[in-house]
Amino acid sequence: MAARRSRIPATKYPVERFTLDNGLRVVLTPDRSAPVIGVAVVYDVGIRSEPEGRTGFAHLFEHLMFQGSENLEKLAHFRHVQGAGGTFNGSTHLDYTDYFETLPSNALERALFLEADRMRGPRLTEENLRNQVDVVKEEIRVNVLNRPYGGFPWLTLPPVMFDTFPNAHDGYGSFDDLESATVADAADFFRRYYASGNAVLAVSGDIDVAEATELVTRHFGDVPARPAPQRPDFTEPDLSAERRTSYTDALAPLPAVAGAWRVPDPVTDFAGYLPYVVLAEVLTDGDASRLVERLVQRDRTVTSLGGYLGFMGDPFDVRDPTALLLQAHLPPGGDVDKVLRTIDEELDRLATDGLTDGELARTQARMATHLLRDTDAVLGRALRMAVLEQQRGEPGLLNELPRLVGEVTEEQVRAAAATMRPERRAAIEVIAGGAR
Repeated sequence: MAARRSRIPATKYPVERFTLDNGLRVVLTPDRSAPVIGVAVVYDVGIRSEPEGRTGFAHLFEHLMFQGSENLEKLAHFRHVQGAGGTFNGSTHLDYTDYFETLPSNALERALFLEADRMRGPRLTEENLRNQVDVVKEEIRVNVLNRPYGGFPWLTLPPVMFDTFPNAHDGYGSFDDLESATVADAADFFRRYYASGNAVLAVSGDIDVAEATELVTRHFGDVPARPAPQRPDFTEPDLSAERRTSYTDALAPLPAVAGAWRVPDPVTDFAGYLPYVVLAEVLTDGDASRLVERLVQRDRTVTSLGGYLGFMGDPFDVRDPTALLLQAHLPPGGDVDKVLRTIDEELDRLATDGLTDGELARTQARMATHLLRDTDAVLGRALRMAVLEQQRGEPGLLNELPRLVGEVTEEQVRAAAATMRPERRAAIEVIAGGAR
Protein backbone atom coordinates (compact mmCIF):
# COMPACT_ATOMS: atom_id res chain seq x y z
CA MET A 1 0.00 0.00 0.00
CA ALA A 2 2.85 2.42 0.78
CA ALA A 3 4.36 1.93 -2.67
CA ARG A 4 0.96 2.49 -4.24
CA ARG A 5 0.50 5.76 -2.37
CA SER A 6 3.96 6.94 -3.38
CA ARG A 7 2.81 7.07 -7.01
CA ILE A 8 0.21 9.72 -6.24
CA PRO A 9 1.83 13.00 -7.39
CA ALA A 10 2.01 16.01 -5.11
CA THR A 11 2.22 19.74 -5.61
CA LYS A 12 4.44 22.14 -3.69
CA TYR A 13 2.84 25.49 -4.34
CA PRO A 14 4.26 27.99 -1.84
CA VAL A 15 1.84 29.71 0.50
CA GLU A 16 2.24 33.07 2.22
CA ARG A 17 -0.49 34.17 4.66
CA PHE A 18 -1.08 37.36 6.57
CA THR A 19 -3.97 39.39 7.98
CA LEU A 20 -4.46 43.14 7.59
CA ASP A 21 -5.41 45.31 10.55
CA ASN A 22 -9.01 45.45 9.26
CA GLY A 23 -9.31 41.67 9.49
CA LEU A 24 -8.91 40.80 5.79
CA ARG A 25 -7.07 37.52 5.44
CA VAL A 26 -4.65 37.30 2.52
CA VAL A 27 -3.14 34.27 0.79
CA LEU A 28 -0.34 34.64 -1.76
CA THR A 29 0.92 31.71 -3.82
CA PRO A 30 3.63 32.74 -6.30
CA ASP A 31 4.34 30.83 -9.51
CA ARG A 32 6.63 32.60 -11.98
CA SER A 33 6.23 30.00 -14.77
CA ALA A 34 3.90 32.20 -16.86
CA PRO A 35 3.08 35.95 -16.80
CA VAL A 36 -0.49 35.39 -15.55
CA ILE A 37 -2.23 35.97 -12.22
CA GLY A 38 -5.45 34.80 -10.64
CA VAL A 39 -7.15 37.04 -8.07
CA ALA A 40 -10.04 35.80 -5.93
CA VAL A 41 -12.02 37.41 -3.13
CA VAL A 42 -14.26 35.08 -1.16
CA TYR A 43 -16.88 36.33 1.29
CA ASP A 44 -18.17 34.04 4.03
CA VAL A 45 -21.81 34.31 3.00
CA GLY A 46 -23.84 32.05 0.77
CA ILE A 47 -27.27 30.62 0.18
CA ARG A 48 -27.52 29.19 3.69
CA SER A 49 -27.09 32.65 5.23
CA GLU A 50 -30.13 34.19 3.55
CA PRO A 51 -32.84 35.41 5.92
CA GLU A 52 -36.35 34.01 5.64
CA GLY A 53 -38.43 36.03 3.22
CA ARG A 54 -35.34 36.87 1.17
CA THR A 55 -34.69 33.67 -0.74
CA GLY A 56 -32.22 34.17 -3.57
CA PHE A 57 -30.72 37.25 -1.94
CA ALA A 58 -27.11 35.99 -1.80
CA HIS A 59 -27.15 35.40 -5.56
CA LEU A 60 -28.94 38.67 -6.22
CA PHE A 61 -26.32 40.53 -4.22
CA GLU A 62 -23.56 38.86 -6.23
CA HIS A 63 -25.10 40.52 -9.29
CA LEU A 64 -25.27 43.89 -7.53
CA MET A 65 -21.52 43.76 -6.84
CA PHE A 66 -20.92 44.21 -10.58
CA GLN A 67 -23.07 47.35 -10.92
CA GLY A 68 -20.47 49.92 -9.98
CA SER A 69 -18.68 50.74 -6.73
CA GLU A 70 -17.41 53.65 -4.64
CA ASN A 71 -15.16 55.14 -7.34
CA LEU A 72 -16.34 53.28 -10.44
CA GLU A 73 -19.45 53.77 -12.50
CA LYS A 74 -21.60 50.92 -13.79
CA LEU A 75 -19.75 48.57 -16.20
CA ALA A 76 -16.36 50.13 -15.35
CA HIS A 77 -15.21 46.89 -13.70
CA PHE A 78 -15.94 45.05 -16.94
CA ARG A 79 -14.01 47.56 -19.05
CA HIS A 80 -10.94 47.68 -16.80
CA VAL A 81 -10.55 43.91 -16.66
CA GLN A 82 -11.28 43.20 -20.30
CA GLY A 83 -9.23 46.21 -21.40
CA ALA A 84 -6.21 44.60 -19.74
CA GLY A 85 -6.83 41.32 -21.56
CA GLY A 86 -8.43 39.61 -18.58
CA THR A 87 -11.59 37.72 -17.70
CA PHE A 88 -13.78 37.93 -14.59
CA ASN A 89 -16.84 36.46 -12.95
CA GLY A 90 -18.48 35.64 -9.65
CA SER A 91 -20.53 32.77 -8.25
CA THR A 92 -22.75 32.02 -5.28
CA HIS A 93 -22.45 28.79 -3.30
CA LEU A 94 -24.11 27.33 -0.24
CA ASP A 95 -21.46 28.68 2.13
CA TYR A 96 -19.64 31.46 0.29
CA THR A 97 -19.69 33.91 -2.61
CA ASP A 98 -16.63 34.51 -4.77
CA TYR A 99 -15.44 37.18 -7.19
CA PHE A 100 -12.43 36.57 -9.40
CA GLU A 101 -10.25 37.67 -12.29
CA THR A 102 -7.55 36.20 -14.50
CA LEU A 103 -5.19 38.84 -15.87
CA PRO A 104 -1.71 39.40 -17.24
CA SER A 105 0.62 39.80 -14.28
CA ASN A 106 1.31 43.46 -15.07
CA ALA A 107 -2.35 44.18 -14.23
CA LEU A 108 -2.10 43.01 -10.61
CA GLU A 109 -2.59 46.47 -9.14
CA ARG A 110 -5.60 47.08 -11.36
CA ALA A 111 -7.29 43.91 -10.08
CA LEU A 112 -6.53 44.78 -6.46
CA PHE A 113 -7.92 48.31 -6.88
CA LEU A 114 -11.13 46.98 -8.44
CA GLU A 115 -11.78 44.43 -5.71
CA ALA A 116 -10.90 46.83 -2.91
CA ASP A 117 -13.20 49.47 -4.35
CA ARG A 118 -16.26 47.27 -4.29
CA MET A 119 -15.30 45.91 -0.87
CA ARG A 120 -15.67 49.51 0.32
CA GLY A 121 -19.14 49.66 -1.14
CA PRO A 122 -21.08 48.74 -4.29
CA ARG A 123 -23.49 51.23 -5.87
CA LEU A 124 -26.77 50.16 -4.31
CA THR A 125 -29.42 52.15 -6.15
CA GLU A 126 -33.07 51.47 -6.90
CA GLU A 127 -32.27 51.37 -10.61
CA ASN A 128 -29.49 48.81 -10.17
CA LEU A 129 -31.60 46.68 -7.84
CA ARG A 130 -34.66 46.54 -10.10
CA ASN A 131 -32.49 45.83 -13.14
CA GLN A 132 -30.69 42.94 -11.46
CA VAL A 133 -33.90 41.48 -10.03
CA ASP A 134 -35.10 41.22 -13.61
CA VAL A 135 -31.79 39.66 -14.69
CA VAL A 136 -31.96 37.04 -11.93
CA LYS A 137 -35.59 36.24 -12.72
CA GLU A 138 -34.64 35.64 -16.34
CA GLU A 139 -31.77 33.42 -15.20
CA ILE A 140 -34.26 31.34 -13.19
CA ARG A 141 -36.54 31.05 -16.22
CA VAL A 142 -33.66 29.86 -18.40
CA ASN A 143 -31.94 27.54 -15.93
CA VAL A 144 -34.90 26.16 -13.96
CA LEU A 145 -38.43 26.91 -15.15
CA ASN A 146 -37.97 26.42 -18.89
CA ARG A 147 -35.33 23.70 -18.86
CA PRO A 148 -35.86 19.94 -18.57
CA TYR A 149 -34.77 18.77 -15.12
CA GLY A 150 -34.28 22.40 -14.06
CA GLY A 151 -32.97 22.51 -10.51
CA PHE A 152 -32.68 18.72 -10.31
CA PRO A 153 -31.45 17.71 -7.85
CA TRP A 154 -29.60 20.66 -6.28
CA LEU A 155 -32.81 22.65 -5.68
CA THR A 156 -35.35 19.84 -5.44
CA LEU A 157 -33.60 17.37 -3.10
CA PRO A 158 -32.55 19.57 -0.13
CA PRO A 159 -36.15 20.22 1.01
CA VAL A 160 -36.67 16.45 1.09
CA MET A 161 -33.54 15.78 3.16
CA PHE A 162 -33.57 18.84 5.45
CA ASP A 163 -36.10 20.53 7.73
CA THR A 164 -34.56 23.92 8.50
CA PHE A 165 -34.89 27.00 6.30
CA PRO A 166 -31.12 27.55 5.74
CA ASN A 167 -30.60 24.03 4.38
CA ALA A 168 -33.93 23.41 2.65
CA HIS A 169 -34.91 26.63 0.88
CA ASP A 170 -34.61 27.49 -2.80
CA GLY A 171 -31.27 29.25 -3.26
CA TYR A 172 -32.30 30.79 -6.57
CA GLY A 173 -35.21 32.45 -4.81
CA SER A 174 -38.91 32.93 -5.37
CA PHE A 175 -40.06 35.72 -7.66
CA ASP A 176 -42.10 37.20 -4.79
CA ASP A 177 -39.07 37.40 -2.49
CA LEU A 178 -36.85 38.83 -5.22
CA GLU A 179 -39.41 41.46 -6.25
CA SER A 180 -39.94 42.59 -2.66
CA ALA A 181 -36.22 43.18 -2.02
CA THR A 182 -35.32 46.80 -1.19
CA VAL A 183 -32.18 48.91 -1.35
CA ALA A 184 -32.27 48.99 2.45
CA ASP A 185 -32.20 45.17 2.47
CA ALA A 186 -29.19 45.22 0.17
CA ALA A 187 -27.37 47.81 2.28
CA ASP A 188 -27.99 45.76 5.44
CA PHE A 189 -26.79 42.58 3.72
CA PHE A 190 -23.61 44.38 2.66
CA ARG A 191 -22.92 45.79 6.12
CA ARG A 192 -23.48 42.43 7.76
CA TYR A 193 -21.69 40.03 5.45
CA TYR A 194 -19.38 41.98 3.12
CA ALA A 195 -17.02 43.05 5.89
CA SER A 196 -13.25 42.89 5.46
CA GLY A 197 -13.16 40.60 8.49
CA ASN A 198 -15.52 38.21 6.69
CA ALA A 199 -13.42 37.95 3.51
CA VAL A 200 -10.32 36.26 2.13
CA LEU A 201 -8.20 37.61 -0.72
CA ALA A 202 -6.03 35.14 -2.66
CA VAL A 203 -3.54 35.97 -5.39
CA SER A 204 -1.85 33.24 -7.40
CA GLY A 205 0.65 33.25 -10.23
CA ASP A 206 3.42 35.54 -11.45
CA ILE A 207 3.89 37.76 -8.40
CA ASP A 208 6.73 38.92 -6.21
CA VAL A 209 5.58 38.31 -2.64
CA ALA A 210 7.05 41.50 -1.19
CA GLU A 211 5.63 43.68 -3.98
CA ALA A 212 2.24 41.96 -3.84
CA THR A 213 2.11 42.39 -0.06
CA GLU A 214 2.78 46.12 -0.43
CA LEU A 215 0.09 46.49 -3.11
CA VAL A 216 -2.48 44.53 -1.11
CA THR A 217 -1.79 46.69 1.95
CA ARG A 218 -1.98 49.88 -0.11
CA HIS A 219 -5.36 49.10 -1.66
CA PHE A 220 -7.12 47.09 1.05
CA GLY A 221 -5.50 48.46 4.19
CA ASP A 222 -7.84 51.45 4.48
CA VAL A 223 -11.05 49.50 3.82
CA PRO A 224 -13.09 50.22 6.96
CA ALA A 225 -12.80 47.46 9.52
CA ARG A 226 -15.96 45.53 10.27
CA PRO A 227 -15.86 42.21 12.10
CA ALA A 228 -17.18 39.00 10.71
CA PRO A 229 -20.75 38.27 11.82
CA GLN A 230 -21.40 35.24 13.97
CA ARG A 231 -22.08 32.35 11.65
CA PRO A 232 -25.40 30.62 12.36
CA ASP A 233 -25.47 26.97 13.33
CA PHE A 234 -26.82 25.06 10.33
CA THR A 235 -26.60 21.57 11.83
CA GLU A 236 -29.63 19.31 11.99
CA PRO A 237 -30.05 15.62 12.85
CA ASP A 238 -29.54 12.78 10.40
CA LEU A 239 -32.50 10.92 8.98
CA SER A 240 -33.83 7.91 10.86
CA ALA A 241 -36.30 6.85 8.15
CA GLU A 242 -36.23 7.13 4.37
CA ARG A 243 -37.79 10.25 2.88
CA ARG A 244 -39.01 10.14 -0.67
CA THR A 245 -41.12 12.28 -2.93
CA SER A 246 -41.79 12.85 -6.61
CA TYR A 247 -42.90 15.58 -8.98
CA THR A 248 -43.83 15.85 -12.63
CA ASP A 249 -41.51 17.82 -14.89
CA ALA A 250 -43.56 18.91 -17.90
CA LEU A 251 -40.40 19.30 -19.99
CA ALA A 252 -38.50 16.16 -18.98
CA PRO A 253 -38.40 13.50 -21.72
CA LEU A 254 -37.23 10.70 -19.40
CA PRO A 255 -37.77 9.77 -15.75
CA ALA A 256 -34.98 10.45 -13.28
CA VAL A 257 -34.15 9.82 -9.65
CA ALA A 258 -31.65 11.18 -7.14
CA GLY A 259 -30.76 9.96 -3.68
CA ALA A 260 -28.66 11.54 -0.94
CA TRP A 261 -27.07 10.31 2.27
CA ARG A 262 -25.62 12.51 5.01
CA VAL A 263 -21.83 12.29 5.45
CA PRO A 264 -19.43 13.34 8.24
CA ASP A 265 -18.60 17.01 8.75
CA PRO A 266 -16.14 17.91 5.97
CA VAL A 267 -14.32 20.45 8.15
CA THR A 268 -14.20 19.02 11.67
CA ASP A 269 -14.04 15.35 10.63
CA PHE A 270 -12.08 15.50 7.39
CA ALA A 271 -10.53 12.06 7.91
CA GLY A 272 -14.00 10.56 8.29
CA TYR A 273 -15.32 12.53 5.33
CA LEU A 274 -12.65 11.64 2.74
CA PRO A 275 -13.67 7.98 2.33
CA TYR A 276 -17.10 9.15 1.10
CA VAL A 277 -15.43 11.35 -1.52
CA VAL A 278 -13.54 8.29 -2.75
CA LEU A 279 -16.64 6.09 -2.50
CA ALA A 280 -18.63 8.37 -4.81
CA GLU A 281 -15.93 7.93 -7.47
CA VAL A 282 -15.68 4.16 -6.93
CA LEU A 283 -19.42 3.95 -7.54
CA THR A 284 -19.81 6.23 -10.56
CA ASP A 285 -16.56 7.47 -12.16
CA GLY A 286 -15.98 5.83 -15.52
CA ASP A 287 -17.28 2.80 -17.39
CA ALA A 288 -15.54 0.42 -14.98
CA SER A 289 -17.15 1.91 -11.88
CA ARG A 290 -19.55 -0.16 -9.79
CA LEU A 291 -22.88 1.42 -10.57
CA VAL A 292 -22.13 2.32 -14.19
CA GLU A 293 -21.13 -1.27 -14.92
CA ARG A 294 -24.23 -2.66 -13.20
CA LEU A 295 -27.00 -0.17 -13.97
CA VAL A 296 -25.94 1.22 -17.35
CA GLN A 297 -24.07 -1.61 -19.01
CA ARG A 298 -25.45 -4.82 -17.54
CA ASP A 299 -29.03 -4.17 -16.36
CA ARG A 300 -29.63 -1.19 -18.68
CA THR A 301 -32.06 0.22 -16.14
CA VAL A 302 -30.56 3.72 -16.41
CA THR A 303 -29.16 5.67 -19.34
CA SER A 304 -26.78 7.90 -17.36
CA LEU A 305 -25.48 8.04 -13.81
CA GLY A 306 -23.47 10.40 -11.63
CA GLY A 307 -22.26 10.62 -8.06
CA TYR A 308 -20.63 13.42 -6.09
CA LEU A 309 -20.29 15.11 -2.71
CA GLY A 310 -22.20 18.30 -2.01
CA PHE A 311 -25.43 19.48 -3.60
CA MET A 312 -23.43 21.76 -5.88
CA GLY A 313 -20.68 19.20 -6.53
CA ASP A 314 -18.18 20.91 -4.25
CA PRO A 315 -16.54 18.25 -2.04
CA PHE A 316 -13.78 20.49 -0.65
CA ASP A 317 -15.71 23.79 -0.61
CA VAL A 318 -18.64 23.02 1.65
CA ARG A 319 -19.49 22.92 5.34
CA ASP A 320 -21.76 20.60 7.29
CA PRO A 321 -24.47 19.47 6.74
CA THR A 322 -23.79 17.97 3.34
CA ALA A 323 -24.37 14.70 1.54
CA LEU A 324 -23.23 12.13 -0.98
CA LEU A 325 -25.56 12.26 -3.99
CA LEU A 326 -26.31 9.69 -6.66
CA GLN A 327 -28.50 10.64 -9.62
CA ALA A 328 -29.65 8.76 -12.70
CA HIS A 329 -31.81 9.17 -15.78
CA LEU A 330 -33.92 6.18 -16.78
CA PRO A 331 -35.19 4.95 -20.14
CA PRO A 332 -38.88 5.44 -20.99
CA GLY A 333 -41.02 3.53 -18.51
CA GLY A 334 -38.02 2.91 -16.26
CA ASP A 335 -38.53 1.46 -12.78
CA VAL A 336 -37.25 3.85 -10.12
CA ASP A 337 -37.87 1.34 -7.32
CA LYS A 338 -35.71 -1.23 -9.08
CA VAL A 339 -32.91 1.29 -9.56
CA LEU A 340 -32.89 2.21 -5.87
CA ARG A 341 -32.96 -1.47 -4.86
CA THR A 342 -30.01 -2.18 -7.14
CA ILE A 343 -28.04 0.71 -5.62
CA ASP A 344 -28.74 -0.77 -2.18
CA GLU A 345 -27.55 -4.19 -3.38
CA GLU A 346 -24.32 -2.80 -4.78
CA LEU A 347 -23.60 -0.82 -1.61
CA ASP A 348 -24.17 -3.96 0.47
CA ARG A 349 -21.93 -5.98 -1.86
CA LEU A 350 -19.17 -3.40 -1.63
CA ALA A 351 -19.42 -3.22 2.17
CA THR A 352 -19.42 -7.02 2.51
CA ASP A 353 -17.07 -8.24 -0.23
CA GLY A 354 -14.76 -5.26 -0.62
CA LEU A 355 -13.16 -3.89 -3.76
CA THR A 356 -11.66 -5.81 -6.63
CA ASP A 357 -7.92 -5.89 -7.23
CA GLY A 358 -6.72 -2.51 -8.47
CA GLU A 359 -10.15 -0.87 -8.20
CA LEU A 360 -9.21 1.54 -5.43
CA ALA A 361 -5.80 2.44 -6.87
CA ARG A 362 -7.36 3.16 -10.27
CA THR A 363 -9.98 5.41 -8.72
CA GLN A 364 -7.47 7.28 -6.58
CA ALA A 365 -5.20 7.89 -9.56
CA ARG A 366 -8.08 9.39 -11.53
CA MET A 367 -9.06 11.56 -8.58
CA ALA A 368 -5.50 12.83 -8.16
CA THR A 369 -5.39 13.69 -11.85
CA HIS A 370 -8.61 15.71 -11.56
CA LEU A 371 -7.34 17.54 -8.46
CA LEU A 372 -4.06 18.44 -10.14
CA ARG A 373 -5.79 19.60 -13.31
CA ASP A 374 -8.30 21.75 -11.42
CA THR A 375 -5.56 23.72 -9.67
CA ASP A 376 -3.01 23.82 -12.49
CA ALA A 377 -4.45 27.13 -13.71
CA VAL A 378 -3.63 30.09 -11.47
CA LEU A 379 -7.29 31.03 -10.96
CA GLY A 380 -8.30 27.53 -9.89
CA ARG A 381 -5.47 27.64 -7.36
CA ALA A 382 -6.45 31.05 -6.01
CA LEU A 383 -10.11 30.10 -5.63
CA ARG A 384 -9.38 26.78 -3.90
CA MET A 385 -6.84 28.31 -1.52
CA ALA A 386 -9.16 31.19 -0.64
CA VAL A 387 -11.97 28.82 0.36
CA LEU A 388 -9.61 26.50 2.25
CA GLU A 389 -8.33 29.52 4.18
CA GLN A 390 -11.84 30.73 4.89
CA GLN A 391 -13.35 27.45 6.01
CA ARG A 392 -10.31 25.73 7.54
CA GLY A 393 -7.52 28.30 7.97
CA GLU A 394 -5.40 25.91 5.94
CA PRO A 395 -4.83 26.99 2.30
CA GLY A 396 -1.80 24.71 1.99
CA LEU A 397 -4.17 21.74 2.21
CA LEU A 398 -4.45 22.13 -1.56
CA ASN A 399 -0.98 20.58 -1.85
CA GLU A 400 -1.97 17.66 0.37
CA LEU A 401 -5.30 16.67 -1.19
CA PRO A 402 -3.95 14.20 -3.82
CA ARG A 403 -1.87 12.43 -1.16
CA LEU A 404 -4.72 12.35 1.36
CA VAL A 405 -7.08 10.90 -1.25
CA GLY A 406 -4.44 8.28 -2.02
CA GLU A 407 -4.17 7.30 1.64
CA VAL A 408 -7.84 6.33 1.98
CA THR A 409 -7.94 2.58 2.57
CA GLU A 410 -10.25 -0.12 1.28
CA GLU A 411 -11.50 -0.67 4.83
CA GLN A 412 -12.52 2.97 5.09
CA VAL A 413 -14.39 2.86 1.78
CA ARG A 414 -16.20 -0.33 2.81
CA ALA A 415 -17.15 1.22 6.15
CA ALA A 416 -18.51 4.30 4.37
CA ALA A 417 -20.59 2.15 2.03
CA ALA A 418 -22.01 0.26 5.00
CA THR A 419 -23.51 3.49 6.40
CA MET A 420 -25.49 4.24 3.24
CA ARG A 421 -28.63 2.43 4.28
CA PRO A 422 -32.10 3.01 2.77
CA GLU A 423 -33.39 4.38 6.07
CA ARG A 424 -30.81 7.21 5.89
CA ARG A 425 -31.68 8.16 2.32
CA ALA A 426 -33.62 11.10 0.94
CA ALA A 427 -34.77 10.52 -2.63
CA ILE A 428 -36.64 12.48 -5.25
CA GLU A 429 -38.17 11.11 -8.44
CA VAL A 430 -38.77 13.10 -11.61
CA ILE A 431 -41.85 11.89 -13.49
CA ALA A 432 -41.38 12.61 -17.17
CA GLY A 433 -44.14 14.87 -18.43
CA GLY A 434 -42.50 15.80 -21.74
CA ALA A 435 -42.04 12.35 -23.24
CA ARG A 436 -44.33 13.13 -26.17
